[in-house]
Amino acid sequence: MRPIALWALLAAASSAPAQAPGEIRGSVVDARGGEALSNVVILLVGGSYRATTDGAGHFHISTVAPGDYILNVSTVGYHLVKRPFHLDAGEIKEFEVVLSSDTLRQTDTVDVQAGPFETARQDSPSTLVLAGNDAKNLASVLADDPLRAVQSLPGVSSNNDFDARFSLRGADFSRIGLYLDSILLHEPFHMLQGQAVSGSATAFNGDMVEELELHEGAWPARFEDRSGGVLDVHTRDGSRTGTTFRVAASASNAGVMAEGPLGKKKRGSWLAGARKSYLQYIFERTFPDTSFIFGFEDAQGRISYDVTPKNNITLYVLESFSSLDRHSNISTLGINALVTAGYHYTLGNFAWRYTASDKLLVTSHAAWMREKFDNNNPTALPLGAGYYGEWVWNGSATWMWNARNAMDVGWSVRRLRDGGFDNQYQTNSPLPRLLDRFDGTALREGGFAQQGWAAWNGRLHLNAGVRWDHHSIDRVTAVSPDAALAFLPAQATRIQLGWGQYVQYPEVSLLTSILGSRGLLPLRSNQTIAAVEQRLGPRTRLRAEFYDRIDRDLPFQPLYDPRIILGKIFIPPSNPRYVNSLRGYSRGFEFFVQRSSANRFTGWISYAFGRTAMRDGGEPVGSDNHFPSEWDQRHTLNLYGGYRLKPTVNLSAHFSYGSGFPMPGFLQQTGSLYYLASVRNQLRMAPYARSDVRVNKSWTKDKWKLTLYGEVINLTNRTNYIFDSFDGYNSKTFQSFLTLDTMFPILPSAGIVFEK
Repeated sequence: MRPIALWALLAAASSAPAQAPGEIRGSVVDARGGEALSNVVILLVGGSYRATTDGAGHFHISTVAPGDYILNVSTVGYHLVKRPFHLDAGEIKEFEVVLSSDTLRQTDTVDVQAGPFETARQDSPSTLVLAGNDAKNLASVLADDPLRAVQSLPGVSSNNDFDARFSLRGADFSRIGLYLDSILLHEPFHMLQGQAVSGSATAFNGDMVEELELHEGAWPARFEDRSGGVLDVHTRDGSRTGTTFRVAASASNAGVMAEGPLGKKKRGSWLAGARKSYLQYIFERTFPDTSFIFGFEDAQGRISYDVTPKNNITLYVLESFSSLDRHSNISTLGINALVTAGYHYTLGNFAWRYTASDKLLVTSHAAWMREKFDNNNPTALPLGAGYYGEWVWNGSATWMWNARNAMDVGWSVRRLRDGGFDNQYQTNSPLPRLLDRFDGTALREGGFAQQGWAAWNGRLHLNAGVRWDHHSIDRVTAVSPDAALAFLPAQATRIQLGWGQYVQYPEVSLLTSILGSRGLLPLRSNQTIAAVEQRLGPRTRLRAEFYDRIDRDLPFQPLYDPRIILGKIFIPPSNPRYVNSLRGYSRGFEFFVQRSSANRFTGWISYAFGRTAMRDGGEPVGSDNHFPSEWDQRHTLNLYGGYRLKPTVNLSAHFSYGSGFPMPGFLQQTGSLYYLASVRNQLRMAPYARSDVRVNKSWTKDKWKLTLYGEVINLTNRTNYIFDSFDGYNSKTFQSFLTLDTMFPILPSAGIVFEK
């Protein structure tokens, strides 16, 4: 009986029907705006199943055997997403996957936007937004600096490979307000303080930045104390979906970053990172005689937590150090040369956000920042040192008093402390000559109110605001109005107008300097903007913008430079003082075509023409007091393009051209020699041009992702120059002596990021 029973059992098993296969279907979208993502690889860990999303972001895998799998979704430039699941026989499994850019917070939800060019707040007539892969590609592998990405935006000028700072429409960086999470920062850089010419790198990590908004003119009243532009930077929260860990290394720096949820209910998140630069080793070999060979390190973190459904708190901290050591070249350095230097920057920002209802939002920030630096000469004597400290509190409220119209009000209090000195030595005396000394404390108070209106089914937007500001040292109170209008005569056409008055108070270091005065007035600026924008489809736009800025009461040292007056040399006094003698204008237009897409081509082509002229009322009698600004660049061209060739390969390229800034001072050129002149800023640097290319290649495995970054800076090996210093003159022949430094030659670099 037993053999017969066994035969019957085997026969029954062989005749049983096989389990029906299942199917996997789904779609993949970009977290920023919800755009469908093509060229995304779909892998089923636990089997040999694979697919790639089509042009609509859809994928389909048929005949999948029942079982347990992990859905791996990846493409270059985006976080790896892993979804474990079980598939029953004959089951059809549907997935909707949200991918976040490598530089953004990993999330399961889509950030709904009105369009790729729209800002979160419709209150600024001239705003450019940079985020995601574009910001990462433009930051460069060598520096990985978010402000270097901003340098490539339309209308922005920077002819300096060593400096993260930039100029905007003829205004230098000291006039551009850098905000980080609603806090106006002072000098958040890795740099050498107290130096006329210095390189710089941004202290905060670009991988912690959600987006950058550049307001080029006529910005709203919520921004304070700047007169040339505003760069509004928003850092991101950590992931609430799971813990991730990233290690990055390149020829110039190395870093680590980790993030994840807080608590079992994931009501919060944490994010922490640290970096160390090795850029000084590249500089030592490429530019052994310059003072740019400094190294840096920093650590930063962010915690966000929902105390209640209506109350969220955030804490951001940043600690950074920069240092210079030129002892290897000490035998070739003069008595006033910089040999050792250090710069220490600290920032803490605590924020509370209260969502009282769907119509009222209240936010409050309490922040503290500190800067310390010291510079020493070859004999370890101090060339300069300084300390800057600031306590900040600001608060704001937004009230949606109807579905379309919002009112914003806010108040800020800043307590500033600044002190330092600047020395110069003679070879025959150990005692220094005091060039400058400053020490003071100030209280800055300000408030604003602005109202927005929308009409005609959203085709007309009007925003008007006013600021009130007061400074405790010069005791000047200023009231600054502004207004902006956006009109859509057709669905794809937009006309924008903006006007505003702006006030920027002198630094405490200038108000209390032996070369300055407590009576110095604030700089004032009147700005007007008119722009026309045409949408060429949902993700492409053509924009032309015209601007006019009138500046007055700029602090200036009119007697600082030697020059020729009526055929004779004017010798500057030993202590030329600052006065409010400078005024001028900046006028021009910008034109660009931009496409913003997570698929295929993204980028822009931009051209800007501008003229920035100054008039100095403090010039000596007999001299010409009309001249171009030091930041007057007539022609600026910025081109950028990125393209995801395959799911694992992204190619990007960037080209910048600038027709050249003036050489500061009274200079003219005859042949290869320079001489003193009678007119300021008439001699210009040679045009600047640089081409960079970059390739990102990724590999994805079951539990980790590896990305290799390759880049070539200055692909054509063009020799670009930067003005370093004016080194003196011959009193008989009027010949002048200058130092012009060369910048990066062709320079390949590579980096690698491991993510788990």
